Amino acid sequence: MNPRAPIPSIAGIMTASEVAQTASAIAAVQEPCGAVPWAVGEHTDIWNHVEAAMAMLVGGEVEAAERAYAWVRTMQRPDGSWPMKIVGGEVIDDRAEVNMSAYLAVGVWHHWLIRGDRAFVEQFWPAVRAGLDWVVSQQLAFGGINWTPTESFALLAGSSSIHQSLRAGLAMADLLDHPQPEWELAGGRLGHAIREHPSCFADKSTYSMDWYYPILGGAVRGQRARDLLASRWEDFVVDGLGIRCVDTNPWVTGAETCELAMALDAIGDHGRALTLLADMQHLRDEHGRYWTGWVFGEGPTQNQYWPVEHTTYTAAAVILAVDALGASSGQCTAASGIMRGDDFGLPLGELALECGCPSLDPVPSLSRRPR
Repeated sequence: MNPRAPIPSIAGIMTASEVAQTASAIAAVQEPCGAVPWAVGEHTDIWNHVEAAMAMLVGGEVEAAERAYAWVRTMQRPDGSWPMKIVGGEVIDDRAEVNMSAYLAVGVWHHWLIRGDRAFVEQFWPAVRAGLDWVVSQQLAFGGINWTPTESFALLAGSSSIHQSLRAGLAMADLLDHPQPEWELAGGRLGHAIREHPSCFADKSTYSMDWYYPILGGAVRGQRARDLLASRWEDFVVDGLGIRCVDTNPWVTGAETCELAMALDAIGDHGRALTLLADMQHLRDEHGRYWTGWVFGEGPTQNQYWPVEHTTYTAAAVILAVDALGASSGQCTAASGIMRGDDFGLPLGELALECGCPSLDPVPSLSRRPR
């Protein structure tokens, strides 16, 4: 098993000690059971919780990260899914959401890359397998993944994240010699739907996440990715501040800014990625915590932090972005390429072609509902 990994840094943006301070700030919010809520007193969801665990591991909070992973297993249901919202150990929204139920695969693979602890992977493999089996069972005819079993539509950002989760799960399956050909087929169909039939997903085009997540999740690369980012750059990017969460609101958010930076890094656009990461540092406080966002513009309600809270998911996104972008100078962990897909083997499109995955036509009648 690998010793504790070096903590990443980026000259002129964040030092290793600042990254460690932010990881400690996330750990300070962790509840005794191991859950990491969005903020003190708020709910926990499995996706953001796993991202927090990944960030704590990168920032040197190994014990806190592993307590976080241990808690995830206690909340999994017999069908392999997880509930949508948990507060203080109590489920307050029991809907099963596909994106959250897939993401443990990314976290466990991230832990393997940093720690090299095969026993940890073997311990979590049954939960990962059950989660991804359940997620794949929710695939719609056109290739997208149904958001919940009771709400029949697919989200582009969530399905793009699932694309990454399937790749992580397949890498894990290869490591443990437990082939999962059905995941390969499902992932190939999903990637095809994201690239070729984005209109079949529920229309959330006002959200920046729907713009960059097809790239961040690994389904879109090359010139297609560059064209996609160019198509809405002016709608979302605010020079010197970060990016908007929603194109209609004068509100920049730190997590989305860092995720876009990682998407840019994934296609080799390191200059703009570093600029965005530097721009959003105005959301950092003296304790290493991060405000969720900033409302800009003119008027009495502008130029203030909103909401008035420090969120663990924002801090986590910062740490993961520093690790990803630190790779260019060697100041990173062994998992810095997890958003680039460096350690996942063949892209799912190639895997699917090897398996004879068909290119399915979209289903034009897919219902569209607001978030």
